[in-house]
Amino acid sequence: MKRKVITTADGSKTIQIEDWNEQYHSIHGAYQVSMHVFINHGLKHVIDNENYSERLSILEIGFGTGLNAMLTMLEASKNQVSVNYVGVEAYPVLLIELKQLQYDALLKDDSITFFKMHEEDWGNTSTITSNFTLTKRQQFFQDITDADAYNLIYFDAFGARVQPDLWTESIFKIMYKALKAKGVLVTYSAKGSVRRAMQAVGFEVERLPGPPGKREMLRAFKKA
Repeated sequence: MKRKVITTADGSKTIQIEDWNEQYHSIHGAYQVSMHVFINHGLKHVIDNENYSERLSILEIGFGTGLNAMLTMLEASKNQVSVNYVGVEAYPVLLIELKQLQYDALLKDDSITFFKMHEEDWGNTSTITSNFTLTKRQQFFQDITDADAYNLIYFDAFGARVQPDLWTESIFKIMYKALKAKGVLVTYSAKGSVRRAMQAVGFEVERLPGPPGKREMLRAFKKA
């Protein structure tokens, strides 16, 4: 499928799949939407509520451009939290596309680190900074078998409009199993069908104010 780099509302860039009219990040602002959904309502929520002193384990569903991983690394460093980050992606983004996104300029002093994340081999665990390790797995989401492994999941799959099979009970059952007790899942989606699928597999779900361009988003919890 044909892909092209576009500029979003906050000036940051993303990749658009033209056949689907779908983007890797929101057209309302790739940077600010990622910060709102995954950092502010995901990572910061977990840090603030659990007072982590040990390594925090994060699973990203849809590693994509690596923007969420980079923002997580920066925020973890500010909070002196160590992170084991696992990014799952079926179809990795090409390095030439990543350079066109110019996230190295967006993230200023961490430009070298951003490209280091993408240059590391898939399937290996790499130390990106002293408090951030990264494992990239080229894998379909339905093939994930992790159990009781993560404190936090970023569910950043393509939208249900174009890939409804990624937003079903069967997928969220895999997510529920992958989380540790009291683990958290955050996603930009607020569809009723998504919320009900989460609840059906055991999640407690809350609606939160959405990022630019969306009224609401969802945050789900695995029961203790």
